[in-house]
Amino acid sequence: MLSMRISPGRRPAPWTTWAGTARCQPRVLATPGSTDALRALLHEAAERGEGVRAVGAGHSFTGAATTSGTMVSLAGLGRRTAPDGRTGRSEDVEEVEEVVPLAGGGALVTVRAGIGLRALNLTLARHGLALANLGDIDRQTLAGALGTGTHGTGARHTGLAAQVRGVRLMTAAGEVVDTSADTHGALFEAARLGLGAVGIVLAVTLRTVPAFRLTAREAPQPLDEVLERLDGPGNLVDAHDHFELYWFPHTRRTLTKRNDRAEPLDADGAPGRARDPSGPGTRTVETARRLWSTGRRWVDDELLSNGLFWATNELATLAPGLTPRINAVASRALAPRTYTAASHEVFVSARRVRFAEMEYAVPRADVVEVLREVDRWVEASGVHVPFPVEVRFAAADDVWLSTAHGRETAYVAVHQYVRLPRDRYFAGAEAIFREAQGRPHWGKLHTLDRDGLAALYPRLDDFCAVRDAYDPGRLFANAYTTRLFG
Repeated sequence: MLSMRISPGRRPAPWTTWAGTARCQPRVLATPGSTDALRALLHEAAERGEGVRAVGAGHSFTGAATTSGTMVSLAGLGRRTAPDGRTGRSEDVEEVEEVVPLAGGGALVTVRAGIGLRALNLTLARHGLALANLGDIDRQTLAGALGTGTHGTGARHTGLAAQVRGVRLMTAAGEVVDTSADTHGALFEAARLGLGAVGIVLAVTLRTVPAFRLTAREAPQPLDEVLERLDGPGNLVDAHDHFELYWFPHTRRTLTKRNDRAEPLDADGAPGRARDPSGPGTRTVETARRLWSTGRRWVDDELLSNGLFWATNELATLAPGLTPRINAVASRALAPRTYTAASHEVFVSARRVRFAEMEYAVPRADVVEVLREVDRWVEASGVHVPFPVEVRFAAADDVWLSTAHGRETAYVAVHQYVRLPRDRYFAGAEAIFREAQGRPHWGKLHTLDRDGLAALYPRLDDFCAVRDAYDPGRLFANAYTTRLFG
């Protein structure tokens, strides 16, 4: 018997992204529980002549998941449950499919594609493992984060797709194919970052590293000082494992974040003994420090970064002319803080204030001038922007559709509160990004189509050839992928 859950009633409720930037009315929203059920779903959709799109957590700002046909959630595919020993209730078991230790440390870990990033991080931690780099949100599914090019920050680190060593997917023909750089290499390249345009991703093999802790140092810093230190000897980007900054438009102030490796973690999540000082009272002092750090982080992350930040955006919505003054006060309210925690706890931040976002990857050497151009444009335009501009960095990689393909990269992201107009601001910023040969983030708002993308991605034609070979009937296409890939 096929295992599948389909939304009740004639049609499911309309679907929308987290930020409300894209919406659709699918004919069916299905959650297949097996590959046989998924295969039957694909065959039925093909017979109907309708499209199929996989959907994750809806954290893309684009129409990547939208469809008027069949929307497929991978939440139940490969998921197992077991009774909880304390409650007796059935609980999800987010176990990995396979762990292959590597000689130099870390392991190749195979997990189901529908797992959420938060569950993935906790699962890896239980195995004494971690991802070398992460983005700052963990609400996406793994497949969704990979398919849209989630990256994180760090001049010596790549995005998530470059950490992928294998992809299992189901093609439009219903065939399950295991791919890697050595097996079905072209399909592997198209599947590990390709917006689900060549098939439904079922499982992913990731290159992980031994679990580690990060020491986070956050501090306000003048914008001009930061820009002077983004390049040249001793620059902020290369001096730290993971560096990013937030600039408040209408001000000359930023918040800088510097995350550096602290000590390794044992498999149970405790710091490695090699760097764990011992002595009378150490445990008590460490516990007190941890409680203080946790409390301080709650104040900064929940009260200031979410509660108070929501209030300032609401105020800017009601009185746009106050935005420069609001940003000046908000940026001065930020205080330095330092804390150490497991890597995924430092990488990830809570994001409860809803916004729309555009992000472009520009050559790292051009980021200072790009930021200065954005600053000049904002001041000349009269547009009011209460949301900070975020700047991150990444090493070059060889993933076909990676925004960092073949070049050291800086990411510049502009945001706008969901209740404020954004079109003029985003259009002005996009013109500056495009002048610098910027590449748009696949999951964030932009206006480029295949003609504009072809000059930016030397392997775009190769990707489209794989798509033609494995989905000639465009079963997995929608309006967004058609715009991007023709």
